[in-house]
Amino acid sequence: QVQLEESGGGLVQAGGSLRLSCAASGSIFRINTMGWYRQAPGNERELVADITSGGSTNYADSVKGRVTISRDNAKNTVYLQMNSLKPEDTGVYYCNADIISSWASGHYWGQGTQVTVSS
Repeated sequence: QVQLEESGGGLVQAGGSLRLSCAASGSIFRINTMGWYRQAPGNERELVADITSGGSTNYADSVKGRVTISRDNAKNTVYLQMNSLKPEDTGVYYCNADIISSWASGHYWGQGTQVTVSS
């Protein structure tokens, strides 16, 4: 079985920073793209950033210049460093990973971590 466990969410004032982490565990052969998505109340889930196994990154326009995604392949972990946070960054942040596993291959989701940015 494969699991994604997120950590690092919380309450922060506008202009502050947070670092999210997501660790994959289980019978994993390989992890392809890993990414972070967020969902604000009443909105659809949207991509924040993703990163390939080779390190190529992709960011939503709304976070470019403020957010950095990175990963540690040896630890099966992806990180999201968020700076200059704005109230509109508030939402539940979900980790996603494209995993090749002995159990079942496919896209896996974490349980989500709440990020709240106060003005």
